[in-house]
Amino acid sequence: MNELIPNQKGMTSLEIAEVTGKQHAHVMRDIRNLLSQGVAESNFGLGAYTDANGQERPLFNLTPKGCLILASGYDAVLRERIIDRLEYLENEKKAIQTPQTYLEALEALVASEKEKERMRIESEQQKKQIEQKDAKIAKIQPKADFADKAFAMEGKCDIGQAAKILGLPFGRNTLFKKLREAGVFFANRNEPKQKYIDAGYFEMKEKPIPRDNHPGFVVMVVLCTQKGLAYINYLFGGKRSDGKLMKIA
Repeated sequence: MNELIPNQKGMTSLEIAEVTGKQHAHVMRDIRNLLSQGVAESNFGLGAYTDANGQERPLFNLTPKGCLILASGYDAVLRERIIDRLEYLENEKKAIQTPQTYLEALEALVASEKEKERMRIESEQQKKQIEQKDAKIAKIQPKADFADKAFAMEGKCDIGQAAKILGLPFGRNTLFKKLREAGVFFANRNEPKQKYIDAGYFEMKEKPIPRDNHPGFVVMVVLCTQKGLAYINYLFGGKRSDGKLMKIA
């Protein structure tokens, strides 16, 4: 049995993987993506555990807030599983910490009410953020065939949004991988080759990432144009969009 670092207040990344059915490596990747976006590191403490072969492996110890932040990026079913697990751990902790005196019981009651209020506020804020995110996704969901979807869309989108708009059976990271394998992106990095940028399929844009109490940093983001959506759709079995694709030299 694996030996986990105790995490009394939240969950470990291993527990998240077990609850959601995701691979632990994928949960670790999801957390690192959040940290790269500037999420406070205090919500994700780096630890370790010993696997079945006696080897030490890394994991993250998530606070309850960290669990909710991670859950916000998952679908409704996985979010519910994580929240259910948090509620179970909270009830289990309360059962263990049974007050022994009237004073302890009174203090526990006051603390419980404060904790409930704090969790209620956090839950409402998290729910609002999820609703806003879902609303944005719903706004760009396809309403007709591909031609209507791709060329009625204003502006540009990132690779993850492109996968959702096109209704692909995989997400952002898999799309990056397939574009690398197709030779559209460089084999060793998630960046389109210059000829596809020149063709107007993709753009590279600097995105500043602010961080509380830490210096901010800048990352390069790949943006997919409407032409790029048409090209990706064609790569994965869609129809050519009525000659709107520019020829690649």
